[in-house]
Amino acid sequence: MTTIRKAVFPVAGLGSRFLPATKAQPKEMLPIVDKPLIQYAVEEAVAAGITEMIFITGRNKRAIEDHFDKAYELESELEAHGKQALLDVVRGVIPKNITCIYIRQSEPLGLGHAVLCARPVVGNEPFAVLLADDFMDTDAGNKPVLAQMTELYEYERCSLLAVQDVPREHTRQYGIVSASAYRPDLEVVSGIVEKPQPELAPSTLAVVGRYVLSGAIFNHLEHLGRGAGGEIQLTDGIAALMAQERVLAYRYCGQRYDCGSKLGYLKATAAIGLKHAETAEGFRAFLDQLQKEQGRP
Repeated sequence: MTTIRKAVFPVAGLGSRFLPATKAQPKEMLPIVDKPLIQYAVEEAVAAGITEMIFITGRNKRAIEDHFDKAYELESELEAHGKQALLDVVRGVIPKNITCIYIRQSEPLGLGHAVLCARPVVGNEPFAVLLADDFMDTDAGNKPVLAQMTELYEYERCSLLAVQDVPREHTRQYGIVSASAYRPDLEVVSGIVEKPQPELAPSTLAVVGRYVLSGAIFNHLEHLGRGAGGEIQLTDGIAALMAQERVLAYRYCGQRYDCGSKLGYLKATAAIGLKHAETAEGFRAFLDQLQKEQGRP
């Protein structure tokens, strides 16, 4: 049984890059083929052995609670019409042994503050953080990204950050780490800075939306002032944690799609559409035909 039992999902953001689609629904409920982003993230946590899902919510996020709740009317309707396959899909949105906890983030004070809101539930335990709009896809036969990280935690017993190399001109969009080689795909973090300008970035190694963190992070987040963007930054909390504990950067096995951007969302939809049992054949034929049509003189 994994040591990491709790996962935090910061879902209070406004999703302004997807307006007007997100005017009345959370960005985390945008679907990739037939499942919302937040369900993919929860399934990734379940695959890592996590049993307590802690959602840090905001206004207009009720749809997330409803999605993971029992839908009596829908289930009755499907059952009455003998639609057993669809009924099984609805009932299987989340396993019965999983607990969902919802905490309201009263003010939009940043990712660090959102994580801090989970402290009453997490306590001093190590825990995971998943950003649902960082969609992580892995090939068949490979473990999901968070499962890779929780397995690493069992050996290393310290905080882990999922990282990837990004173009230098994109460093202003990420937390960027300085790190030294430790073992294959794993590096010791010596510094971390939030959204540096390209000419000031210490590297091009960016932290993306998966973390396994020591419970000690809460002590640092609690005493942080506001950082970049006037928000309480998780990056600053990690920097403070590094003064006391080892933090490792993990070059995960998988493909990340930034579904906080329109292009990234479209790429994720295409990638999963080409893998989905119901859509793969027809979608591939459509793309081939589209390419032929666009290639005409």
